[in-house]
Amino acid sequence: MVNYCVEEFKSKWKKDLAGNKRALGRLKVACEKAKRILSYATEAPIELEYLSEGIDFSMNITRAKFEELNMDLFTECIEQVETCLEDADMNTHLYLQRRPKFCNNH
Repeated sequence: MVNYCVEEFKSKWKKDLAGNKRALGRLKVACEKAKRILSYATEAPIELEYLSEGIDFSMNITRAKFEELNMDLFTECIEQVETCLEDADMNTHLYLQRRPKFCNNH
């Protein structure tokens, strides 16, 4: 999500945050907060005053966009869980019924 925000900032302001460790650190904290909000809400704000060179950064991210950005990580985790369940000879039937919504396409 941080990389996505960096790209949004870059496209809007034509400035790259890649070398600005302080800005990236602040952005990471704001993204972590948004991630926690998205666990119970469908949209979360990411707002930082004076992120870089006096420029304020503000955007909203939806849960759908968050899931899209992280789908490869989610899929990898689900595959690991399924492998562990199979290796342990556990019945995966109940697990598959309770599988998170975003994994239904897997």
